[in-house]
Amino acid sequence: MLTPEDKDLLAKKGISEQQIIEQLACFEKGFPFLKLDAAASIDKGIMAPAESEMKEYLEAWDTYKQGEKTIVKFVPASGAASRMFKNLFEFLGADYEAPKTDFEKKFFDHIHGFAFYNDLNAACLDNTGKNIDALIAEKNYKPVVANLLEAVGLNYGALPKGLLKFHRYADGVRTPLEEHLVEGALYAAGKTGKVNVHFTVSTEHRELFKRLVDEKVATYAQKYGVEFNVSFSEQKPSTDTIAADMANNPFRDKNGNLLFRPGGHGALIENLNDVDADVVFVKNIDNVVPDSFKCSTVIFKKVIAGVLVSLQERIFKYLELIDSGKYSHDQVEEMIHFLQEELYVKNPETKLLEDAELILYIKSKLNRPLRVCGMVKNVGEPGGGPFLAVNPDGTVSLQILESSQIDLKDPEKKAMFEK
Repeated sequence: MLTPEDKDLLAKKGISEQQIIEQLACFEKGFPFLKLDAAASIDKGIMAPAESEMKEYLEAWDTYKQGEKTIVKFVPASGAASRMFKNLFEFLGADYEAPKTDFEKKFFDHIHGFAFYNDLNAACLDNTGKNIDALIAEKNYKPVVANLLEAVGLNYGALPKGLLKFHRYADGVRTPLEEHLVEGALYAAGKTGKVNVHFTVSTEHRELFKRLVDEKVATYAQKYGVEFNVSFSEQKPSTDTIAADMANNPFRDKNGNLLFRPGGHGALIENLNDVDADVVFVKNIDNVVPDSFKCSTVIFKKVIAGVLVSLQERIFKYLELIDSGKYSHDQVEEMIHFLQEELYVKNPETKLLEDAELILYIKSKLNRPLRVCGMVKNVGEPGGGPFLAVNPDGTVSLQILESSQIDLKDPEKKAMFEK
């Protein structure tokens, strides 16, 4: 039963009562697994361009950037750093004082190498009167960790990953936010040298992000000869999910208020949809490397973009041909071949369709956003992977799926997932 206060809260979030009913129903009945056709591979849907092809794609991207196009680098940046420090939080709460686990020992063995070392050393001096080396020498390890994680020190345990110092250079240190600015300058600058970077952030940390951008952006603009246009948005409250108790009733906090949880990164599709651009690069905030590894990152980002604009050019030509109404049967066959062999969109029913129906089908599959993703080899790390999945309309297409979308109790599906 929803109270008037509940209804006011729902109205503020932009969530309807019907959505709450549907969310609770999903908790009860579960979510259906997706039907899989196959695991994607080099033979099925994954492109592995030769060096000569890569050169062509790099040239295609460089040519595209010289046009009047809007390019945006979209960075989901609301992720909290708390999970990164799980082991250190456990150490703080442990009933022993000296490092015991391999992780704890490694942390202290390498503490001088962290980009945040100088900040942490200063915090330890301010709060304990001793530097890190002095604390370690007297086997007083926990104050070091407390000064890293807690509000009295650097507060890294409560900050978003984008604001932590990740990499150390001869001329200073960089946060992931700064590394994304650098990346943007290296592959996303348009004809005028403008680099558009959009960060999605949490409400409580937005000002911290803005402050860091204001502090650093001029330095990187001068260093790379570009102009940055940095914008922010927050995950929409309308994508939140109701929390439920064990009886599947809406969960309430100690003050009797409904409790909601923010949606995962998938909820940011709403923010992405609000971005007005011709090409959008999407990359998580913590997926960054130092300059010594950036060469391959930049090359492959450009290759991916070159693949995108090359495919898009062909798609636009086919759509213009369809709209003209002046196409031959051979051209229809060519478009079907393009869909099946290059976009890897399969439909077993196309052989049964007349040309007029076929054209409507082709147009529906071509006239929509295009996504090109870089894949890495599966070496057993957690996370999703690329599959050929069956869509509600019976077609088969490439999708990146998480393990929760796959019935891993089915031996055939489990084998696909492990491939």
